[in-house]
Amino acid sequence: MPARVAGPSSPGVVTVPRGNISRRGFLQHTTLGLAAAGLPLWNAREIAGAALQDAKPLDITMGAIGIGSPQSRGRAIHGDAKRVKGVRYVAACDVDARHLKTAVEKDLPGKGDMGAKGFKDFRELLDHKDIQAVTIATPDQWHALVAIDALKKGKDVYLEKPLTLTIGEAVALEAVVNKTGRVLATGSQQRSDARFRLACELVRNGRIGKVSTVECRIGANPKGSFKPSPAPEGLDWDFWLGPCPKVDYVTERCHYQYRWWYEYSGGKLTDWGAHHLDIAQWGLGRDGDGPVEVDAEGEKPSSDAHAYNCHPTFKVTYTYADGVKVIASDTTLPGTKGEKDTNGILFNGEGGKWIFVSRGKISASDPKLLSEPLGADATRLEVSTNHMANFLGCTQSRKKPICHVGVGAGSVIVCHLGVIALQLGKKLKWSPKDRKFDDAAANALVSRQMRAPWKIEV
Repeated sequence: MPARVAGPSSPGVVTVPRGNISRRGFLQHTTLGLAAAGLPLWNAREIAGAALQDAKPLDITMGAIGIGSPQSRGRAIHGDAKRVKGVRYVAACDVDARHLKTAVEKDLPGKGDMGAKGFKDFRELLDHKDIQAVTIATPDQWHALVAIDALKKGKDVYLEKPLTLTIGEAVALEAVVNKTGRVLATGSQQRSDARFRLACELVRNGRIGKVSTVECRIGANPKGSFKPSPAPEGLDWDFWLGPCPKVDYVTERCHYQYRWWYEYSGGKLTDWGAHHLDIAQWGLGRDGDGPVEVDAEGEKPSSDAHAYNCHPTFKVTYTYADGVKVIASDTTLPGTKGEKDTNGILFNGEGGKWIFVSRGKISASDPKLLSEPLGADATRLEVSTNHMANFLGCTQSRKKPICHVGVGAGSVIVCHLGVIALQLGKKLKWSPKDRKFDDAAANALVSRQMRAPWKIEV
């Protein structure tokens, strides 16, 4: 099958067919492509070697829940899985009949005999015992409910980021994965991008000395006030809302724009934050850990019931036990060393040393910080050259994927800490071990009551 390796296009993977190319020719071709993407030659050779490893043959039947429009993440991850040899998609689910019809007609015909291949209710799709795994790309309020039902019904799960809508749901999802023994991967695909892996390895090995701050630039949330209207024909608006409070349909509440409403998501803090704060955690070696304090400030969102209600601008500062600070901001921060107005992550170290990484580039205060190879005894991080293939391989090997539920939970909890601090407008103490605040109002936001009949059952 084609190897997928880090390359110049976002999100950092390009398809490199091996075909009849010799092993040596493939390595040379792939290495040159990676070097052209900005990786130092020594690192490009390592990644090319990893990409060469042949995947074990797959034989897996899948369903897609939250398939979405042709431009959606649901359709994108469905396409990623379909490109892996041995994957057979036989069913799709969506509460918007227009999206479901398109998906069934274009993506599923001739893919097996299961009777109805299109479902509005995810539970009906999951009841089919011959479906072994599912991709889930619903709005965030559905992530935990759908994933937990899938896990309990014996399915392996690829769950789009952010992992869950709340901290409490992340804890519950971890518990169910551990209880069922199923494989779950979350879609923080930057861990399968060679640039981000290199940046984190260099930071972990002290290439910039002791880290002082990590700046995560994730963009501002949009503003806008809208008017209710009838839901479009084919969309089950009540089912779309699911566990959330029942409200009038507003076009901008649904599909992609749901991200800018706290009822269904966390704005940029859980959108891009689920990517960049995840990399900050990886680079600091904080998987399974987290900050001990969070402080936030931001522009107050609109009080209009039909307006986007995520804070338009914000700055969230996370402090870790060793004093390192991670800053998530909508704007370029002071001291960005020329990387102005760039979505990405800046690791600041000692003596003015820094490493910047984004989906388009990796750079450093001194080129030698990147070009000099790591030593034989250096700490090395897991290599994944294709995020979806990594998950699919783990459904066969039963190993943990690179973004397993513990990684996804740890990263999304950091995102939600920032959301809660913004909503309360005050500095909060947090216990990563107990997963509790020192503040009653903050602890009340760790979980949310769901609209009947929906509830989380571990």
